[in-house]
Amino acid sequence: MSLCYWSVATSVKLGRMSGQDLVTLNVGGRIFTMRLSTLKQFPASRLAGMLDGRDQEFKTVDGQIFVDRDGALFSFILDFLRNHELLLPSDFSDHHRLQREALFYELDSLVDLLSQSLLQSRSAVMEVHFLNQNTQAFFRVFGSCSKTIEMLSGRITMFVERPTALPGNRNSPLALPPQRPSHHDLLFHCGSDGTAENQAGVRYISIKPDNRKLANGTNVLGLLVDTLLKEGFHLVSTRTPASGEKSECYVFERIKSPQVLGMSKTPKSEITTMPAPSQK
Repeated sequence: MSLCYWSVATSVKLGRMSGQDLVTLNVGGRIFTMRLSTLKQFPASRLAGMLDGRDQEFKTVDGQIFVDRDGALFSFILDFLRNHELLLPSDFSDHHRLQREALFYELDSLVDLLSQSLLQSRSAVMEVHFLNQNTQAFFRVFGSCSKTIEMLSGRITMFVERPTALPGNRNSPLALPPQRPSHHDLLFHCGSDGTAENQAGVRYISIKPDNRKLANGTNVLGLLVDTLLKEGFHLVSTRTPASGEKSECYVFERIKSPQVLGMSKTPKSEITTMPAPSQK
């Protein structure tokens, strides 16, 4: 039978820890104290190199290793070293600066996790342009996320009711998808397509899962807004861009919830095998 223990300077005897098991860093004026094993777990990083004097960037002053870097961002780096995962606040906006710090310390695993976090943290923006003109209402929806536009395109259906004076109009209203000028926007409108003289039909809008067919532009706008709110968007601003027109613009934003990103593999630590004490 053999026993394994971590070969870094941590003392396990009677659960006690000596001062030699700890290291104190002064990072940009902020003081951090941690186990030596915390810094040594990535042997190829500059954090491990600062302990043996190989890296002349770091100097020991009054028993503390001085690091001329951002102390506030180092707290996230230390959290990563301790937990092997990246968890940032939902309103964190310094991904690029934190990634620059990770590059400085040569923590490749953290650099990779920050790249993933940067992709996941980007907020999605939606703009709903609404123009109410005479008997018709026109909509243009623009989204920074093409997947959200694709989702709306699948839910929105335009139904065109044909004039009663025309033959063959007893069938169900003609169902049409919204127009897709690009992957990031869609167009549709509702209301009467013309005047009573030319007996043009009425265009209705339905947005799943709601089964109603609405011709009133204000009602369609309310249903569209309700759909976006249920998808996690929040209304951040409204504006009327042109005076003299009944044109409105509603801007929505959806910020993704923070996710914990963990390393795929735990860094290898130095392990020494020692024979077990003999039992008498």
